[in-house]
Amino acid sequence: MAVSSQVETVGSGASVAKLLVSALLVVGGIVAFYMFEAQGGWVQWLALMVAFVLAALVFLWSNPGRDFVGYVKDSWNELKKVVWPTRKEAMQMTGYVFAFAVIMATFLWLTDVTVGWVIFDLLLGWRD
Repeated sequence: MAVSSQVETVGSGASVAKLLVSALLVVGGIVAFYMFEAQGGWVQWLALMVAFVLAALVFLWSNPGRDFVGYVKDSWNELKKVVWPTRKEAMQMTGYVFAFAVIMATFLWLTDVTVGWVIFDLLLGWRD
């Protein structure tokens, strides 16, 4: 039995058009920012922010935007389910990690010194 491995993506022309309009609004905002240089900083930033807000609204109005909002909501719900450790538990686990790191560093240093002694002093006789 053969299983088809083709992935179908469904995208309407309207959704693609909305994404294109959103991208053009972002580019237009950046262009407006530099075009309004003579009017001052407030006008530049206002034009940029208005364009970005409009781009965000158009994006959220599209299918990928709605999917993104759904993803964020689902992620937020999953984040609420997380059981966070208490301060005492977090400090204990941090202590365990530091202790393990010190023990491993000591072990690796001793292994390095021992291997170096065996190779250079016993086998090759380079260190006298």
